[in-house]
Amino acid sequence: MDYANLRDAYLAVRRQSEAIVAQLEPEDCVVQSMPDVSPTRWHLAHVTWFFETFVLKPFLPSYESTHPAFEYLFNSYYNTVGRQFPRAQRGLLSRPTVADVLDYRRHVDQHMQRLLEDPPHDFAEPARVIEIGLNHEQQHQELMLTDIKHVFSCNPLYPAFQNRAASESSTTRQLGWQRFDEGLYEIGKAGDGFAFDNESPRHRVFVESFELADRLVTCGEFRKFIEDDGYQRSEFWLSAGWATVQENQALGPGPDAWPYAMYWQQRDEDWYHFTLNGMRPIDPAEPMCHVSYFEADAYARWAGARLPTEAEWEIAAADQSLTGNFIESGALHPLPVAQDSNSRQTFGDVWEWTASQYTAYPGYAAADGALGEYNGKFMCNQFVLRGGSCVTPASHIRSTYRNFFPPSARWQFSGIRLAK
Repeated sequence: MDYANLRDAYLAVRRQSEAIVAQLEPEDCVVQSMPDVSPTRWHLAHVTWFFETFVLKPFLPSYESTHPAFEYLFNSYYNTVGRQFPRAQRGLLSRPTVADVLDYRRHVDQHMQRLLEDPPHDFAEPARVIEIGLNHEQQHQELMLTDIKHVFSCNPLYPAFQNRAASESSTTRQLGWQRFDEGLYEIGKAGDGFAFDNESPRHRVFVESFELADRLVTCGEFRKFIEDDGYQRSEFWLSAGWATVQENQALGPGPDAWPYAMYWQQRDEDWYHFTLNGMRPIDPAEPMCHVSYFEADAYARWAGARLPTEAEWEIAAADQSLTGNFIESGALHPLPVAQDSNSRQTFGDVWEWTASQYTAYPGYAAADGALGEYNGKFMCNQFVLRGGSCVTPASHIRSTYRNFFPPSARWQFSGIRLAK
């Protein structure tokens, strides 16, 4: 990214984060509803800490931090930088206030502007780190929305983040299959343009012939799994998944309990789910969302299919345009594919679980220093998701992007595509 575009991108990304927060009250921004959720205030401060720690301190000698304790409070997991305040206790802090955090952002932005307006002669390294920081902040923009959704879902008032009118009940086309021949393919990032280190090196993979569904699994299809006692039949579940179901069913009602899908409620004979637009009737044609890897795998077995590997997914996505239902659509919710559409829903709507465990590509080596902790050290007990979601910025996604979460995680906008 050239210098002028980098400056414009910095301003645009930072404004987008504050536009999200502008729709919240200060009280909304301090709640931590479960250990995986961070308060909105923490997200705002952490992404600012990233630029302070990895750009301003090393590349702007005159820079002074507003508060030395912020290095401890807002460090997420960088052991190379120092100790971190415990993740599960972020919601216990009433200070710094939301106003203090916004002042902190302005302080860092002012100094970033100085650096960008008068860059050092050798700007290649700070530019590289700034670009990582911008993509990092886009990741946290998505997390701000997924986290505030969980926070609001715990409130019996079911507050809405926004009040976008619901679309009329719709139908979707019958599930079809696209066939791919066996062969030697290449996957992974190649050429110019930003990518995280875990997307490289590009390498060859051999795959057997396979078929991939031409759209996502819908809420109506997943409801049939629920009504066929899918959550009560151990034959569909991996052992760890079945144990997770049993443990979480004991929680009773609530967004984290597993009597059925996350955020779903049954009222008499009707099904509802909580959305960023409040509690809404479920549209059976909408893509199924907020399922864990365990649930996605169990559904696939019930349906007589399986989940695709990430290599299969990327091979199928290689010829697809990077268009879809992203955050820019304003829906902040997965949308049905129309009967007459040729869209495969490859990008946007929901992150798609793959059957691939998150591990290094052949030849991968994490970078030296703190930024080497960004991806590599998490290559254990995680599964890969592909394609982006309805709260992913469109400029953030690409066909090689590798998201990853533990198999029990389901508060993200994650869904299902079948393979066989």
